[in-house]
Amino acid sequence: MPKHQHHLVAPLPEAQYQKALEVISDIRSNGVSKQRRDDLYNLIMELTETGTDFFFLEPLRRMNAGSMLQKMASMGISSMLKGTRMVIHNVLKKADDEHIEGILVFLEEVLFEPESNA
Repeated sequence: MPKHQHHLVAPLPEAQYQKALEVISDIRSNGVSKQRRDDLYNLIMELTETGTDFFFLEPLRRMNAGSMLQKMASMGISSMLKGTRMVIHNVLKKADDEHIEGILVFLEEVLFEPESNA
């Protein structure tokens, strides 16, 4: 869906991209278990942290913001992520297989390979 709309893009390390594909494939191939639910939780948090860093902290780094401003921003982001962890954990804990599949579909919709320089 996002490919057909305007959207924001955040870079993602290759290792995280591959991990996302592996987690999605593992859940689809082997079903939802406590360990796979934990793997999905960890993946979502890693993607959230990567995106949050890019959209909120990277602009400060690029504008050469002072260390005090960067530390204040980092503290605010850290607090936000702490709350996010609780929410995501609770959502995934209660999600049934259909809801998990919806999350996997969403992840596939927002993960993009790099464009070639053709």
